[in-house]
Amino acid sequence: MARLGRGRACLIHFHAQPAPTVMGRSNVYSWPPCWIPPPGWALAALSPDLTVVTKSLNTRFLKPATVGPITAQARVVERTERDMIVQAELIDTEGRIVADATARLRILARDRVMQPRR
Repeated sequence: MARLGRGRACLIHFHAQPAPTVMGRSNVYSWPPCWIPPPGWALAALSPDLTVVTKSLNTRFLKPATVGPITAQARVVERTERDMIVQAELIDTEGRIVADATARLRILARDRVMQPRR
């Protein structure tokens, strides 16, 4: 994944597939694993010795996506020494935003998070 600096966007392209829904109808809200939530995107903006934990994550599914190419785009919109806000969007081939998410994250030293508790 490309480095994600403040104000710069990081992009991932994938192909949306049809998915069954409740009541036997079909739609294309089939977000594959590459729709990485904003906390995952945030790691591209940090040095390897840092990580994040999620304080809040708000996701909105705005419109059904069409089957076919979808672009996931994320950007850091705010960052301090301890906190970060990342926004991400799914955009279809017609340029419509079909889903978006905003994550508020706490930045921590990776070794602090990975130590077992006693």
